[in-house]
Amino acid sequence: MNIKLTLTIEQEIIQKAKEYAKDKNRSLSDIIENYLKILTNAEKAKELKKIKSCRKIFKRFF
Repeated sequence: MNIKLTLTIEQEIIQKAKEYAKDKNRSLSDIIENYLKILTNAEKAKELKKIKSCRKIFKRFF
């Protein structure tokens, strides 16, 4: 389900982003959504690496 989101961004940045999206034949919403997916997945990947490291340490002691 998509939900409307309001962001406050500098006008110049918005204009450049709209031009970029148009050049790529994509919507600005799509580009932002995919960027946020990448960011959140990267954070999850970091957390998984930390968990795996902890498991290795615990295996040494137990």
